[in-house]
Amino acid sequence: MRYWLIKSEPEVFSIDDLSKAKTTLWDGIRNYQARNFMTQDMKPGDQVLFYHSNAEPPGVAGLATVAGPAEPDPKQFDKKSEYFDAKSTKENPRWQCVTIGFLEKFPRLVALEELKDKAELKDMLVVKKGQRLSIQPVTKKEFDVVKKMSGEKMSGKKMVAKKPAKETAASK
Repeated sequence: MRYWLIKSEPEVFSIDDLSKAKTTLWDGIRNYQARNFMTQDMKPGDQVLFYHSNAEPPGVAGLATVAGPAEPDPKQFDKKSEYFDAKSTKENPRWQCVTIGFLEKFPRLVALEELKDKAELKDMLVVKKGQRLSIQPVTKKEFDVVKKMSGEKMSGKKMVAKKPAKETAASK
């Protein structure tokens, strides 16, 4: 069994959405490295940290599992989809996706800042600068540490939402 972190913007698809749907195709991924993780490495039964990105604060919201093997992403063939790929054919699909299944929503979000502050997670890809990949491998140790953190009360640090940048003439 392998362990993964997958990112999703909660306004697009959140852990609550996955809870309601039970399973979903993890479609729309248009990065070759992330695609290769899905086609070559992710297997049914693998465990997943479900991460809310582009959120205040960003962080791990719950657990999922790889519920189905890689298959062609249907959105690549849909001309109305933002993920349509004219160079992809049903005979030679360019993009693949796995099925993700809901396991649990954490009692609380484990914020990115908490992950960064935890010494055991210093090598976790999501805490490193410039790591924007939407699917990332994690070690069993990292997975277990994050899962344990979800049941703990937040450390003494208060999580404060960032203040919006001041409006300038250029941003109007």
